[in-house]
Amino acid sequence: MIYERVALIGLGLIAGSMSLAARRAELAGEIVGTARSAETRAIAKEINLVDRIVGTAAEAVKDADLIVLAVPVGAMGMVAEEIGPHLKRGATVTDVGSVKRHVIETVTPHLPDGVHFIPGHPIAGTEHSGPRSGFAELFDNRWTLLIEGDETDQDALARLRKFWEKMGANVGIMEKDRHDLVLAVTSHAPHLIAYTMVGVADDLQRVTDSEVINYSAAGFRDFTRIAASDPTMWRDVFLTNRDATLEILGRFTEELFALQRAIRTGDGEHLHDYFTRTRAVRRGIIEAGQDTEAPNFGRGQKKV
Repeated sequence: MIYERVALIGLGLIAGSMSLAARRAELAGEIVGTARSAETRAIAKEINLVDRIVGTAAEAVKDADLIVLAVPVGAMGMVAEEIGPHLKRGATVTDVGSVKRHVIETVTPHLPDGVHFIPGHPIAGTEHSGPRSGFAELFDNRWTLLIEGDETDQDALARLRKFWEKMGANVGIMEKDRHDLVLAVTSHAPHLIAYTMVGVADDLQRVTDSEVINYSAAGFRDFTRIAASDPTMWRDVFLTNRDATLEILGRFTEELFALQRAIRTGDGEHLHDYFTRTRAVRRGIIEAGQDTEAPNFGRGQKKV
């Protein structure tokens, strides 16, 4: 056991998976959970997602050693303000949001002295959300990033790192602005592009809905899988990581214009060289164990 009591604020995919993974490895004496929605709390209770369900975040954090903020990044500050007066001295607060500078700026002012804030980001997930979507294996061999600052308590950081590692994750330590730029490249901009491509297909009246659905090639199916992600979460991500996302989108636009020019002018050599270079990135992801080259990216062949 690493923490006597863990409090989960929010009970969706990530928090639910954390509860199941922590139970699997016997990392917590008690896991307490809450969610803003009464329906979510009822489902979590029905499926025994955590040991105890309570009605408010303030009640959930009472005497907790680890508090996990698993709400959309736009709500982090509001939740921190609610729980701040109820945190015990020596507790660690972390989060699972995919934007870090904004979360640090909105959460830190509400935390009392003697409480350790170590922002985190598990880079694992699916397109599914809600309390029924979690599973204990979600973090196995996936990366979780913990954010270290000048005032980070090293003992608290080591303890939280061990917690994530015991849940199956690889753990990296990163600075907040570096995190936000890296994730703009690897997650935020790709999601926005996926949303855009699905929107284009929806708007293109010369292609019927049935043609889009029935004749979707693997690339478009992956776009639709990504675009099925939680809209509230992604709205908040783009609004709170605006600068890094816009920088990467600017670079993307430049690259896209160069490819448009190559296609227009028949420059096959440019296209071949570009695709060869980007193909190597895909190979690197597979070799790092972060995906599989199995058909359909290993996601099964069941028809939808």
